[in-house]
Amino acid sequence: MQLRQLGNSDLRVTPIGFGAWAIGGGGWAFAWGAQDDAESVATIREALDLGINWIDTAAVYGLGHSEEVVAKALEGVSRRPYVFTKCARVWDENRQIGKRLTADSVRAECEASLKRLKVDVIDLYQIHWPEPPEDIDEGWQTLVKLKEEGKIRWAGVSNFSAEQMAQVSTFGPITSLQPPYSMIRPEVEASVLPYCRAHNIGVIAYSPMASGLLTGAMTRERVAALPADDWRKEKNRHYQEPLLTRNLNLVDLLKAIGARHGRAPGAVAIAWVLRHPAVTAAIVGARRPGQLKELLGAADWRLTPAEIGEIDVFLKANPA
Repeated sequence: MQLRQLGNSDLRVTPIGFGAWAIGGGGWAFAWGAQDDAESVATIREALDLGINWIDTAAVYGLGHSEEVVAKALEGVSRRPYVFTKCARVWDENRQIGKRLTADSVRAECEASLKRLKVDVIDLYQIHWPEPPEDIDEGWQTLVKLKEEGKIRWAGVSNFSAEQMAQVSTFGPITSLQPPYSMIRPEVEASVLPYCRAHNIGVIAYSPMASGLLTGAMTRERVAALPADDWRKEKNRHYQEPLLTRNLNLVDLLKAIGARHGRAPGAVAIAWVLRHPAVTAAIVGARRPGQLKELLGAADWRLTPAEIGEIDVFLKANPA
């Protein structure tokens, strides 16, 4: 895979990175259901064997558990990948999640992540959500200081608007933005992606396959059978009618396009995200060995203008 420079950093990343949200396991507000840690470790190691050179996680994924699993997977690995994680979400003894961006909280979160990940420095530390909004200046200034102190190598943001990026950048340059971006969530195309391109901010898009919807493996029956603690069941409107039917019809189109090239529909979805000139790379989650192999080709494969047009026609005729 051809490496790409991430924004103003010296990080050269593969176009596809490993997303560690789902491997946080069950029992928290945005879980994907129960997850076997041994499978997670095997899946991460397979990702590295396939050439992926970065992992994106967050403190809140599994309330610390995802970071711990990433650390376990990297034990004894000679060619270590970059490890990216995030702050601004904290939890209490009752596993209730809170939003916090004060300096003391960000520093405490950073130290906790360093310990769980078993690293001396975090390659990319990101503000997970710009919440509470009145504290984003303080939170960002703290990340700038953590970089100066050598706790983190580079600092980025996630889920920020163009206006919020402009606001905090007065305190120090932003290396990267992590936005939601997929065929069914293209909103960032309007102002966010143009802002990033104009200001040399790298973009690592999350949920390019719409949290599993565009993989081709999701069916109406499988959606109905999702476990009670899978956040997609109740909290993701794209998994609910009338959008569910529309999205499954979109997958049929992706299957048809992919079949012309021997590609999986999920690879078509990822290639669509990577087609945008502002996007540096896409975060691709996996929970079991074997899932990444059919998707990796999207890193260097491009849809034709006609195929992009086919997708555009469908999306315009079937708005969300």
